[in-house]
Amino acid sequence: MKMFNSVLYKIFFNLIIFFPLYSVANEMIFDDFKDNPSDRWEFIADNVMGGVSKGDVYFISKKNESYAKMNGNVSLENNGGFIQFRREIKNKLNKTIKGIKIRVRGNELEYYLHIRTKGTFLPWQYYQAQFLVGKDWEEKNIVFEDFKRSGIMLSRKFKSKNITSIAIVAFGKEHIVDIEVDTISFY
Repeated sequence: MKMFNSVLYKIFFNLIIFFPLYSVANEMIFDDFKDNPSDRWEFIADNVMGGVSKGDVYFISKKNESYAKMNGNVSLENNGGFIQFRREIKNKLNKTIKGIKIRVRGNELEYYLHIRTKGTFLPWQYYQAQFLVGKDWEEKNIVFEDFKRSGIMLSRKFKSKNITSIAIVAFGKEHIVDIEVDTISFY
């Protein structure tokens, strides 16, 4: 019985110690909004094409927290309808990556992740996935298969190694924007 308990103890110990490391190893943090995130992210509104939506992104660090906060107003006037903050991806991603995990909170509305790839040449081309934010911090796992192309000129699916940028987007309807993001990871 003593030997059986020793074996169980070793199995339990290995599960507790090594399984969390394995789980973390299967995730790659893309951004945690520390260390000068304003050097990596850019804010874009529909006024680049004549729209009148307004907003901004702020990078907040306080009490061991760092996050991005996008506020503004999306307007459909003048063929507009979006504000976003976007980051380029400089290095090719591993082809085994299957999705994006994002930790968010906000004003209980729908927001979007937009992905651009080597195949999205025109400014209005992207792949899009919707997610709902709540008032409290919550993790959202979005698999690449859930992303929809913005038009028929794009292939239906994309490969993770071809991703060139990721954006957090308020899009498609008139509304007040209030979203906070503290971590974006690939898994």
